[in-house]
Amino acid sequence: MNLSELLKFDRIIIQGHDNPDPDAIASGFGLYSFFQANQKEVHLVYGGRDRIQKSNNKLMIAALQIPVEFYEDYKNENAPLGKNDLLITVDCQYGESNVTHIDTENFVIIDHHQISPALSYDPSRMNIRPELGSCSTHVWNLLKECGYSVEGNLRLSTALYYGLSTDTNDFAELSYPLDKDMKDDLEFDKMLLVQLNNSKISLEELEIAGVALIKYVYNADYRYALIHAKPCDPNVLGYIIDLVLQVDVIDTCVVFNTKEDGFKFSVRSCIKDVRANELAAYIAEGIGGGGGHAEKAGGFISRSKYEEKHEAMDIDTYMAVRMNSYFASGEIIHCGEYEMDMTDMKLYQKKSIIVGYVDPLEVVEKDSEIQIRTLEGDVSMKATDDFYIMIGVLGEVYPIKKARFANDYEKVGDTYSVHAEYLPSLRCKTTGESIPDLTKYAKSCRACSKSQIMAKENDHILKIYTMWDQQNYYLGMPGDAVACKANDPKDIYIIRGDVFRMTYEEVQ
Repeated sequence: MNLSELLKFDRIIIQGHDNPDPDAIASGFGLYSFFQANQKEVHLVYGGRDRIQKSNNKLMIAALQIPVEFYEDYKNENAPLGKNDLLITVDCQYGESNVTHIDTENFVIIDHHQISPALSYDPSRMNIRPELGSCSTHVWNLLKECGYSVEGNLRLSTALYYGLSTDTNDFAELSYPLDKDMKDDLEFDKMLLVQLNNSKISLEELEIAGVALIKYVYNADYRYALIHAKPCDPNVLGYIIDLVLQVDVIDTCVVFNTKEDGFKFSVRSCIKDVRANELAAYIAEGIGGGGGHAEKAGGFISRSKYEEKHEAMDIDTYMAVRMNSYFASGEIIHCGEYEMDMTDMKLYQKKSIIVGYVDPLEVVEKDSEIQIRTLEGDVSMKATDDFYIMIGVLGEVYPIKKARFANDYEKVGDTYSVHAEYLPSLRCKTTGESIPDLTKYAKSCRACSKSQIMAKENDHILKIYTMWDQQNYYLGMPGDAVACKANDPKDIYIIRGDVFRMTYEEVQ
């Protein structure tokens, strides 16, 4: 669904969920700005029992002059929607219990939450991106796709930035590359953000935090704390967990609460052997999603998926079981100190398939600090003349020394294309230049039969500190491949399962 397709309607009502948060307000404001610029009669409304009460929301609306209306006021002054009118629900889904019902024949849904299982609408009515951290990101991308520039509109840019910030717990739970792209690209009113960030917690929420802190659960064996808080704003979870992690005997902490459609949780870690983003993904595996940074992360568990798989287990038990499983089943390997037992491993070589490579010096100046963004995360390095940037079959990115490239690959052509959910981008930290699609600079190559490894399927959580990086581990999950060079059992690494199956074959 492209926003331009909706310009055929004369009057457009944009509706956020009841008691809207900054993300609903910001994403609604983005749509409002687009339709107003296209000379449409447009209204931004919200419902619920009460008008907006939270101090940060009221400050946001007043400072950014966002024309949002309480639906009870709006409907008293306007006729019901007609056949040439359109209702857009944003950051929510038409028909859900947290959305005041408005009768209409024409509606579309723009959201970033999981599709509600109770709703069964024509897919043409829905534009839903559950992988995104905020609906603000979704709207920002939709605006870009139809040529509407947010640049120069400081009010809208600040609103979208703040919407993403609040929905990702001050960016601690930022994981999807498109969210990161918006955060990097937007200009915003820094002083207003300071004000907003200091107006987050009410006295009632302070009490919620106090009660939650009293009811903590502590595991001395694994040095983690688990806390179940009452329903509250995501920022309150962040407030609680940041305080808990300052306790001397706690290395890892998870704070969660119950929402109508599932369970929201935040994760913190202060040790290098536990990455908060990976623990978040593990907690929500198969029933939700999680991500963020190594120190700060979070996620969401879908109620319908949880009840389908764990109906007999309450959420407190599930969280404890999942945490214990994560710590108990993990293995840590420090390459150089550990020699791989190759008894049950098999010999593999790379298939003769086309992949891509980029010479970084054809993109940026030598010794520039660069950051490459991929679906798997950000990769930072310095652009030198001794390595290439490889781009794999699923858009995955990794550096390779030119000497090893010359031994393992042969150059094929001057172009390379790949179909991926998100194409890798590059940002030069030295100059600030951004390249949204790195594959435009890629050339194609093919693996030679000389590149052979020993490998086997991994069956547990495995963290490998490689010989070239003893500060950051590579994570292996069940189904991935653990491998080493055929002639060096100490050079151990992980290959993602789907990538391994697509790119390697057993040597008979």
